[in-house]
Amino acid sequence: MSSQQPTGPTARWRQTLGGELAAEFLGTFILIMFGTGSVAMAVAALNQSGRGTLIFNASGDWLLIAWGWGLAVVLGVYVAGGVSGAHINPAVTFASALKRDFPWSKVLPYSLAQLAGAFVAAAVVFLNYHGAIESYESVHHITRGQLNSVPTYSIFATFPAGYLHTWVGALIDEVIGTALLICVIFALTDERNQPPKSNIAPFIVGLVVVAIGISFGANTGYAINPARDLGPRLLTWIEGWGKIAVPGDYGNISTYMWIPIVGPLVGAAIGAVVYDFFIRDVLVALGRTTQPDIETGGETVEDVRYEPPRSGGGPGEGRVP
Repeated sequence: MSSQQPTGPTARWRQTLGGELAAEFLGTFILIMFGTGSVAMAVAALNQSGRGTLIFNASGDWLLIAWGWGLAVVLGVYVAGGVSGAHINPAVTFASALKRDFPWSKVLPYSLAQLAGAFVAAAVVFLNYHGAIESYESVHHITRGQLNSVPTYSIFATFPAGYLHTWVGALIDEVIGTALLICVIFALTDERNQPPKSNIAPFIVGLVVVAIGISFGANTGYAINPARDLGPRLLTWIEGWGKIAVPGDYGNISTYMWIPIVGPLVGAAIGAVVYDFFIRDVLVALGRTTQPDIETGGETVEDVRYEPPRSGGGPGEGRVP
């Protein structure tokens, strides 16, 4: 097999920002396909296919959705990680620019690519499950755009729980969830800390999303990703959910759609600052250097300073700190 790099117009754009944006588009597409697909199964497909009878059967369906979104993140990150670092989330991109020297000039292009990937994926999921959705709506006498259409709309985008009566609680929830996400992502990718080896970081990031869903998911549906919510929300607006989608009027809270955008961005900043203040800056002050065999840019690299442990040595002997 030839080791020469491909040439020509196609190769040239792939070697520029365009290649990174393509990766972000596809990674986010994978994320939304599996994530919204799991919700479509829980809301409409299982009960309308004869494989179940109850929608949102409390903890059972919620675990299906939480794990669906967690695995969606894992797969999306594995797909795009080697090219763009697999942000697949404008909040991650923003935090990386704020505290990790990611170029600010790439923040908007990355975010638009992520939004486009989310929108297209939602359209594909809608195409695949429109029969189940329409069947559920018919059986339950749902009219799209009315409050009773929130269950089918929720396949694609988030909404506030009925017990929240102002936007404050919803915003706080999104801030907390995203701050936790960014804090742990920064820990997992910090070469001075204890980064996971053997390229399992994407799997652990997925577990973080599962944990957030299980621990902080009910208040707002844990968007924790502006593109994840806005892309599918725009799709539902086009497909007839009207004001339920845009601007997001749910009776208890109106004009909700800005919360899954602003909340994650604020939470991303807080999570990044908190991690660096309590951990990263301490590691720097202690003089900790890069650990061997860490993941860099989606690839596992070997630190050339590694030496096999000497006979009888301790667990860490032979590795230069």
